[in-house]
Amino acid sequence: MTFHTTITPQEVRLMLLARQELALIDLREEAPFALAHPLFAAQMSAGRIEMEIFDRIPRRGVPIILYDDGEDLVEGAAALIRSLGYSDVRALDGGLQGWKNAGYELFQDVNSYSKAFGELVEHRRHTPSLPAETVKELIDQNANVRVVDARRFDEYSTMNIPGSTSVPGAELVLKAPALAKDPDTMIIVNCAGRTRSIIGTQSLVNTGIPNPVFALRNGTIGWVLAGQALETGQERQAPDATENEQEAAAQRAREVAYRAGVRHVTAWEAAVLAQDGTRTLYRFDVRSPEEYRKGHLPGFLNAPGGQLVQETDMNAPVRGARILLSDPLGSRADMTASWLAQMGWEVYVLERGFNAQLEEGDHSRALPPHPEPSIVSLAELDRLTASEQGILIDLATSREHRKGHIPGARFALPIELEQLLLEKAGEEPVVLTSPDGRLARLVAARYRERQTVSALELGTAGWSGAGRPLATGLENPLSEPRDIYKRPYEGTDNASEAMQAYLDWEFGLVEQLRRDGTHGFFVI
Repeated sequence: MTFHTTITPQEVRLMLLARQELALIDLREEAPFALAHPLFAAQMSAGRIEMEIFDRIPRRGVPIILYDDGEDLVEGAAALIRSLGYSDVRALDGGLQGWKNAGYELFQDVNSYSKAFGELVEHRRHTPSLPAETVKELIDQNANVRVVDARRFDEYSTMNIPGSTSVPGAELVLKAPALAKDPDTMIIVNCAGRTRSIIGTQSLVNTGIPNPVFALRNGTIGWVLAGQALETGQERQAPDATENEQEAAAQRAREVAYRAGVRHVTAWEAAVLAQDGTRTLYRFDVRSPEEYRKGHLPGFLNAPGGQLVQETDMNAPVRGARILLSDPLGSRADMTASWLAQMGWEVYVLERGFNAQLEEGDHSRALPPHPEPSIVSLAELDRLTASEQGILIDLATSREHRKGHIPGARFALPIELEQLLLEKAGEEPVVLTSPDGRLARLVAARYRERQTVSALELGTAGWSGAGRPLATGLENPLSEPRDIYKRPYEGTDNASEAMQAYLDWEFGLVEQLRRDGTHGFFVI
């Protein structure tokens, strides 16, 4: 590697200990990242930098430290990131092996430090929990219990504890009391594994709810390992809270946030924070995606509170940054902020109420300016397909591709496209597609001079929007689908050995945090 601006693992560790801003970026795909990485590393594939970096690293002057594990990704990625306006881009000396050689800890899985924090919470607060067998006995006996599922609703609808109700994590303090109005009703909180069960249970405990509250020990993994059946396809959701319930939840959550050191700011004060060019400021709307789409403050990205605590590295890869949360009801932002503060973040909550003109719909990722590539219409694609000319390459994630892709499209990792074009395409026409077409156009623009690489107009969404059917699965891929790490707690087809190994790994995280020594977590 000829990259000249490097930083040693020792210097990175000191920056972490000193709470300085830095983004430690692993350029590999998610699956190899999940095998080993530093605690506060964030994964950003070298093939998707332009799609992600502006939202995930909003301040152009933040120190960005890149590494791989010998794949020679750093030099090209650094040049690209610099071309996008980032001024402080460095390579980790020795890469992942250099970190290991320095004697520092390597962590496994994804969202590692959020999960490690959850284990620390249980370790220090002795968060109450019940084993799956006991919970099933209570359900079978029609005991006075309510089981609430703290995961995303789509996870819940895939598989859930029989009779449970979906109440995503940040909504628990707001909605769970209405599901258990009798103070003698036992509330049992579950997720797929451990983290969201622990955090959800401790959230209710921290707010002083009168009900007995327990986590379902080891979540749906523990339930399956106990040989107990799950439901699938359920749609039970907690009802909206009344005004009185909203106000009670807001008061309880604000008290918890105060204990955690969360600061509240007015809209004017928030604007001043946003203008500080020396600090990174993340702005998140912690409501559900449905509420967000109906109207949100400009500049705020959607990150439902429970998932923000669970997936902090994905949403906010700049360690040491500031975080500002919004929620017109208050309770969801305050509870989310209370956990982020304990995870070592400088976190603020915008005072309740939206006093500005709102934007509707989903957030549209900011992309860098790029030349307009050659565009292929559906009719032109039909002609190429009928003449058996060309190759249609899908740049979606492997998960998106499996869910639905244009028939005949072949999955490929953007990071491997250059080599694939050399090996597979030659002078043959190549048409790129992606879910909404944006990534395909961005990548095709890089190859404008070749004249053989084009982007499909409107991407895969344009195909399906024209009433054309999609294929599913992963057939004849051009790349190994290592962009997605198969979580042992997702879906219904996981091996028992993998689930047990995952739990064993989580149990060891508290000791690994102690050895690492950089976390800065505290637990109220």
